[in-house]
Amino acid sequence: MTNKVKQALVNRQVTFGSWLQIGACPGVAEILANAGYDWLVVDCEHSAIDVEGFTALARGMHGRGPLPLARVRENDTLAIRQMLDAGAQGIIVPLVNNADEARRAVAAAKYPPQGIRGFCFSRMNDYGVNFDEYAAAANDNIALIVMIESRQAVEEIDKILNVSGVDGVLIGPYDLSGSYELTGQTNHPTIRAAREKVAAACQRHGKSAGLHLVHPTRESIQDTIDHGFTFIALGVDMVFLNEASRSALNLAREISAGN
Repeated sequence: MTNKVKQALVNRQVTFGSWLQIGACPGVAEILANAGYDWLVVDCEHSAIDVEGFTALARGMHGRGPLPLARVRENDTLAIRQMLDAGAQGIIVPLVNNADEARRAVAAAKYPPQGIRGFCFSRMNDYGVNFDEYAAAANDNIALIVMIESRQAVEEIDKILNVSGVDGVLIGPYDLSGSYELTGQTNHPTIRAAREKVAAACQRHGKSAGLHLVHPTRESIQDTIDHGFTFIALGVDMVFLNEASRSALNLAREISAGN
């Protein structure tokens, strides 16, 4: 089956996804999947979600539309391999600072001769039933996105994008702001300039630029698209829960106070 997210990355078409971070609760995956996103990222870096948890969440998404992607805990061969074997159709690799680190991520995600991923029977090939078909298509079908989260990565962006097998990049806004000693100031002019430098480089290299809008608004979404970003993450499960629950309570208190 063609990976629609991979194709959108290659063609620089806009897609929208969201982020799963609360924990390995399939119900949360089902709810977000039913919302109609193109993809959902299971965050295995800043959460307690492991490969078993990812598998449970991917099963919750199955057949509901969004493709399951995994942000792995680190740029590590085993971490990448395990998520792919569990059925991830795309890998997001955190804190890639230079071309060598990008090449290491690509190698971990590709079967030989392009990489060093190991062959096995597992969930991704229906436990061996579709081994041949999966093995033949995986290198061209798996999406590989590296995260730009540091000042060094911004300075090295052209070299990172020159690495064959990198389909796109995703800016981590909070880590990026921290690397410039502007922690949390994700709309500071310096951070915006860094984002625009990355987006311009992606356009030159014909690769997709991604951005995570943790608190999306109409204005921020429009601005993100206007600046050339196409792989756009909207919110986080915990942010949705936090904001909606507070909004409902504040509304109720406001109405109660007026009675």
